[in-house]
Amino acid sequence: MVVVLASSSDAGGGIGCWDLHTGSEQIRYKSLSSPCHGLTSVGDRFLASSQLRDTATSAGSVFFWSWSKPQVEVKSFPAEPITPLASNHSGTYLVGGGLSGDIYLWEVETGKLLKKWHGDNTAVTCLVFSEDDSLLISGFKNGSIRVWSLLMIFDDVRRQEASKIYEYSFSEHTLCVNDVVIGYGGYNAIIASASDDRTCKVWSLSNGMLQRNIIFPSKIKAIALDPAEHALYAGGEDGKIYIAALNTTKITTNNHVSYITGSFSNHSKAVTCLAYSAGENYLISGSDDGIVRVWNASTHNIIRVFKHAKGPITNILVLSPENDSSNHVSSNLQVASKKKGAQFPPLEKYTNSIDEDSDIKTIVSLGGSKRCMDEVSYLSSHVISSYSKELQNQGSAAASEMEIEKLKRDCQKSMQMVNQWKKMYDNLHQFCVKELLDENAK
Repeated sequence: MVVVLASSSDAGGGIGCWDLHTGSEQIRYKSLSSPCHGLTSVGDRFLASSQLRDTATSAGSVFFWSWSKPQVEVKSFPAEPITPLASNHSGTYLVGGGLSGDIYLWEVETGKLLKKWHGDNTAVTCLVFSEDDSLLISGFKNGSIRVWSLLMIFDDVRRQEASKIYEYSFSEHTLCVNDVVIGYGGYNAIIASASDDRTCKVWSLSNGMLQRNIIFPSKIKAIALDPAEHALYAGGEDGKIYIAALNTTKITTNNHVSYITGSFSNHSKAVTCLAYSAGENYLISGSDDGIVRVWNASTHNIIRVFKHAKGPITNILVLSPENDSSNHVSSNLQVASKKKGAQFPPLEKYTNSIDEDSDIKTIVSLGGSKRCMDEVSYLSSHVISSYSKELQNQGSAAASEMEIEKLKRDCQKSMQMVNQWKKMYDNLHQFCVKELLDENAK
């Protein structure tokens, strides 16, 4: 089952969950006020959401829910209000961005605050992990975007020796960064960003160069990439969803040069969030009007409409919570979730710099990719020791399980890509046949 989750910024609005195929509401999770980018899925097993009560004070919290219960099961109260949240794909780590510009990284199973670092001098507005979980991308209120390597973040020795701990720092935006998305390919992927300066910018992670600067007629609040990375969908403050081409040169119309190929709209207010469901080829949009709309990405027709009890919509997630084969949460966390729900400790407020054992118990797990295993030699000695100790304790069975899970995940991704290319081939074939028939008719 594929579900759509949407949160609201209104106090008591809750988090709605609908079946994407039937349109029926499955459950309503009780919450306070979820800010933009403040809702995330933790390993497809739990939900986590930052909650802002009053941004003028230090009040803020992070709530956790298990899928089957609408009540909050774990409440955490970080050292400062947290706005954006992001979890790596395995659900091992949860990252939060503070209003101060600090970034916090917790281990979910223990609640330990493993790392905290200063991202920039203004509030963090969005966070996203790369596909292989090796990189973290952060956007800020002052318009900057920074790319962080988790290998660097976890290695205290390298951090102390380095003049800067980020991989890239992009400062081309002049106003607040509202959204950031990343494509496939890890260090070879592209990053797209949206800003109040009415532009979307596309960078290459392979060289850190700006590839495209797309200017829109409205402030852009949310963006989404199609799976083939041919088009960028941009939700505007004017209620329109714009389509920008990523695989063509500039388009000239009426002496105006642009990458924008079209737009569609049915929202009465600003589009605040976008998500793409690749399996169904659906684009899902949320708006200040409190309505979630499901669009056919090819025809731009509305498939379904979900009405949230209260608006505006601040977050949209598209998930398959019952797909256990793609679930990579640690075994201890899975057992706890089945027996007791989301019964794990609250997130710590501060790092425990006095306890030397805290570093020894830190296991670097970046999605189980081979790239991460190959780069273990670059980690500091205490991290290497902890990783070796964990494998020894768990035995060869654990290592085999890790490899099996990795192969399952790689196979699933390969099948998704095959299906996508098949759809593209079928569409191209139909187009060519139509062109030949039209030519013969002439």
